[in-house]
Amino acid sequence: MPEIQFNLFYDEIYSCGLDENARFPINRYSKLHQKLCELDLLKKILWRGPRLATRDELLLVHDKEYVQRFINGELSEKEVRRIGLRPWKKEIVERTLRLTGGAIEALDVLLRYNHAISGNMAGGTHHAFRGEGAGYCIFNDLAICAEKALHENDINQILILDLDVHQGDGTAKIFQGDERVYTVSLHGKNNFPFRKQVSDWDIAFDDKTEDEEYLESLDNVLVKLSEIEFDLVFLQAGVDGLSSDSLGLLNLTRKGLSFRNQMVMDWRRKLGIPMLIFMGGGYSKPIDRTVEAFADLFLLAAEQNIKVSE
Repeated sequence: MPEIQFNLFYDEIYSCGLDENARFPINRYSKLHQKLCELDLLKKILWRGPRLATRDELLLVHDKEYVQRFINGELSEKEVRRIGLRPWKKEIVERTLRLTGGAIEALDVLLRYNHAISGNMAGGTHHAFRGEGAGYCIFNDLAICAEKALHENDINQILILDLDVHQGDGTAKIFQGDERVYTVSLHGKNNFPFRKQVSDWDIAFDDKTEDEEYLESLDNVLVKLSEIEFDLVFLQAGVDGLSSDSLGLLNLTRKGLSFRNQMVMDWRRKLGIPMLIFMGGGYSKPIDRTVEAFADLFLLAAEQNIKVSE
């Protein structure tokens, strides 16, 4: 089967749409874009700019009143504090809509053009609930993409495989009792969010968990997931499990995360399921370690992106 370029959505507003004084590492996106441009010598990545998500797309998942107040800049100080992207700046509205739009467009490329893998170089905003944001997440792009795929495409069963070190609590809550979406979260036991939700399958790791234990658990998960027929896979590919991560609490290595990515993509390729990648968290100090781990992820995705069928 012929190779095709890996479609990866990115806009400079992913970084500049947040205040430079925010605790969130805003420059990880621009640094990652620069590094990938330097490393992608064979030009396997096709860079694409995201559109704005529409109000109707947001309303597939989120409460009308919450969506409107965010767009109008009317969230309360308590709501803004819970989200955490402070100091708040007006550009955050466009940033959020483009970030979400990037995920939606990556989904469209994946399904419309029969690609194996596509991705958005941001997002994975799994802490957002229907009526509120939290933990750097405003709207839940995973949930929005899932609803869009289920409504507009011949998709019946979606797997959301969340490998961020923080549990995908918003995603789990949104899809509790929904048999169309199967949520799996591998995360730190003692990490944010401190009040966990119930996914279809949760695996919680103790502090300082290292590569061997983590990868063994992931392997067991993938073996079991092979028994279920999925039409589409969403990978929340956070790299905040790194030992250098300031928020992670686990003790994973860059090599371990690379092997994690390889395991998931080999599993996907064996089953022939299209996969959409959401970037997820990463807060290493220095941030370059996060950038390197994400570069490993997206370069591997580019290498593996061949057509699912002719």
